[in-house]
Amino acid sequence: METAGAIKDICGTSFIFRAGVWKPRTSPHTFQGVGAPALEWLREVKDTFGIEIATEVATPEHVEAALKAGVDYLWIGARTSANPLAVQEIANAIDRFAIRPAAPVGVLIKNPVNQDADLWLGNIERLERTGVSVTAVHRGCGHQPCWGMAHKVRLARPDIPMLLDPSHMSGDAKKVPELMGKIAELGLDGAMIEVHNKPEQALSDKKQQIRPEELGNLGILGALGSLDNIELNWLRAEIDELDERLWDSIAARMDVSKRIGEWKKEHGVAPLQPERYQIISEKLKVKSEELGLDEAFMLRLWEQIHEESLRQQK
Repeated sequence: METAGAIKDICGTSFIFRAGVWKPRTSPHTFQGVGAPALEWLREVKDTFGIEIATEVATPEHVEAALKAGVDYLWIGARTSANPLAVQEIANAIDRFAIRPAAPVGVLIKNPVNQDADLWLGNIERLERTGVSVTAVHRGCGHQPCWGMAHKVRLARPDIPMLLDPSHMSGDAKKVPELMGKIAELGLDGAMIEVHNKPEQALSDKKQQIRPEELGNLGILGALGSLDNIELNWLRAEIDELDERLWDSIAARMDVSKRIGEWKKEHGVAPLQPERYQIISEKLKVKSEELGLDEAFMLRLWEQIHEESLRQQK
C-alpha cells in the first residue's frame, strides 16, 4: 500500500500496478509468493487508489482466481512464455471468461527465457484469438538484452505495444536509468519497472528494484517519443549486443586458457603446441568459406586470440 501510494503521487493514475501473487521461481527454496490471499491486497490497492492492477498467471486456476478478484491485466512471465501448451491453456481460460464482466482488460506477455522470436509471436497470436488486447514485454534473457529477438517481433507486429522491462533485463537497479533511454531510442511504448519502498527487505529480486522516489527521476512521464532513425537504432542495438557477447566469449575462452596453462605446468607440457595450432588454422580456412568471411581476416583474428591465450598460460 505504501509503495502504491508513493507511485501514485508521482504518476497519478497513468500506470498499472502489478504485483506477483504466484511467483514461479527457479529454486523451490526461494520465496514462491503468498498465493491467492494476496489477491485481496491487490484489490485493496485498486479500490483505495483508483488504479488498474495486474498479476502474473501461470495456470488456468490462476486466471480464474485473478479475474474473480477484479484483476484488470494478466501478465505471463518468461518461464511460462517458453511453454506454448501452458500459454494455450491460459488463453483457453481467458476465453471462458470472455462473456463475463470479469474478462481482463488486456494481457502482458514477456519474451520466453530462450531467444525464440517465433515462439513469442505464436504466443501473442494464441492470446489474441480470445479477443483480448495483448502487449509484448521485452525482459531480455539471463539479465542481458535480446535486441535481435525483440526487433524481429517489433517488425512482425508493429501494431501491438511493446514495453521494456529494464529491471529484469539488467538484474541491477543501478542499470535501470540507462536502459530507460532505449524506450525513446527504439520507439517503444513504455516500461515495466520493479519498484519497492524498501528493496532491502524484498523477498525476491531485491537487487533490481528501485525506490518510488527514484522512479520520478527516470523521465518516463511524457518522455516517450520516436526518432526518424529508429530502424538504425534497432540495428545498432543488435550490433552492441553481439559485441558484448563476443567479448564475454573471449573472456571465457581466456579463463579456460588459464586452466589449460595450469594443467600443462603440472604435467610438464610446453604452452605452444604447433600441431594443434596448425589443425585449428586449417579448420578456420574451411570455416571462412562456410561463413562467407575473408580467410585472411579470420586467421589474423585467430592469431591475436592465440597470442593472448599463450600469455594467459604463462
